[in-house]
Parts: sequence; structure tokens; C-alpha cells
Amino acid sequence: MRASFVFSEVVTGLRRNVTMTIAMILTTAVSLAMLGFGLLAVGTIDKMKANFLADVEVSVYLVNDISAGDPNCSQSACQSLRQELQGNEGVESVVFENREQSYERFKKMFESQPELLALTGPEALPASLHVKLKNPERSQAIIQEYTGKPGVSKVDDQQKALDRVFNALNGVRNLAFGAALIMAIAALLLIANTIQVSAFTRRTEVGIMRLVGATRWYTQLPFLLEAVVAGLVGAIIGIVFLILTKVLLLDLVLTGDVFPAVGMLELLFPVAPILLAVSIVISAITGYVTLRLYVRH
Repeated sequence: MRASFVFSEVVTGLRRNVTMTIAMILTTAVSLAMLGFGLLAVGTIDKMKANFLADVEVSVYLVNDISAGDPNCSQSACQSLRQELQGNEGVESVVFENREQSYERFKKMFESQPELLALTGPEALPASLHVKLKNPERSQAIIQEYTGKPGVSKVDDQQKALDRVFNALNGVRNLAFGAALIMAIAALLLIANTIQVSAFTRRTEVGIMRLVGATRWYTQLPFLLEAVVAGLVGAIIGIVFLILTKVLLLDLVLTGDVFPAVGMLELLFPVAPILLAVSIVISAITGYVTLRLYVRH
């Protein structure tokens, strides 16, 4: 009997303030969807880092004399550099690339720009030693050690370019989290206002229930459940929106060549349970605090 009464009161409260309830649900849905995008972005960036860092190399470019006169890295200047790098405990492998090989790779990279190829010849590209590290994140140690060494023109790190890409992606992630925070604040205010209005419109019946012996917790439970139910509906709508976005947009954009594809399992677990849990906890806490501060019955 008590459970049916509480359930009927929840339904009545949600129906009585239908416009505020819809606004609260939609705001919660948008907030949680943005949070979901942020969580998916974190996972995608982590996978990208793992994929790209596995192939990151440090390129040791050789001076013009070595590039022009030693196409096989057989002379002492090039050989000593190569052996020294191979003996470094942080180095996994070293591959020599002469001018002709560099030029062939350059042509493949820029085959869509014939005007650039026409202005560039093999003599414009230096020979190099491509160094694969056991731990790509420690590339700075190699750069500092070999910059300025005899026979070395410059040392380049592919991770610098990757860092710029990852910084841009982190910015997108932070924007998603920022938008989620702003929408979450709006959702909290709507939850609080909805509970206050609902409690005000039912103040007479609540007062009567308290007079006949109902506890404060029993009279306030329907208001608390209203907030939780609205939050759950908003979370479900947000999850459905994420699924539709994945199927209709992300699956077409994230082909796996550069950006790793987002799997349905990743979205349903752990992102969906996190959004459901956040909606329940935030709605319940907001509802409880509002009832304690503004509802005296």
C-alpha cells in the first residue's frame, strides 16, 4: 500500500509539472551526452597514443658530406654513429636511409603535389639514421645526447608533431567536459526548482499526512524519487543520443586509419553505466539538499 502510494505521488508530481520535468530531462540528457563524449574522447586519445607511440622514431640527420659521400653508411663517421646508437640501452633498432631512399619516400608522401617534387631533388634531402626506442616517451634523452655531435646535422623527434595533435584533441575533450559542467549546473537548478514547485503545490496534503503521523522521510520520498526518475530518463535519452551519433556519424568518420573506431561495447560499458550512476547520484543529492533547505514539512 505504501509503495503504491509513493509511486502514484511520483507519477502525479511529474505529470503536474510536465513542462519543468521535460526541461529537466532534456537538460540532463544534453549534460550527460556531453560527459559521455568527453569520456569517449579520453578513451580514443589513449588508444591513439598507444598506437602512434609504438611507431614513433627519432631521426638523426647526417651532414652533407656523409649524405653525399657515404650511400651505404660504410665509412667511419657514419658507422661509429650507427654503432653508438645501436649500443644505447634505450634503443631498440637503428635503420640507415640514404639520400636516394629518402627521396623515394619523399615522392610517395608528396605525389599529389608535383610542383613541389619538381623543385626538390635527391641532393636536397640528407641521409639519416632512424632510431626506434624501447620507450618512445624518453626520446628527449637521445635528442640531447646526439644534437651537435660530429657528423650530425640535426635530430628530429616525431613525437613533437604528435604532441600538437594530442593537445588539439585534449582541447576538444576539455570543451566537451566544460559544456557538460555548464549543462549540469543548469540541470541541478532545474531539479531544485522542480522539487520546490512540486512541494509547494502539494503542501496541504503533505501537511495533513504529517498531522496523522507520517514521517518526514515518507512525505519527502516522492519528491526525491521524482528527481531520480527524471535524471534516469535524461541519462537514457543521453545514451540513446550517443548510440545514434556513433552509428550515424562516428562510424563514418573514425575509420580506424588515423582515429581508432569507437566500439559499441566501449560505449555501453563503461560509459553508459557511468552516465546512469552519475544521473542517479546527482539527482538524489540535489533532491535531498533541496528538501532539507527549502521544504520544512
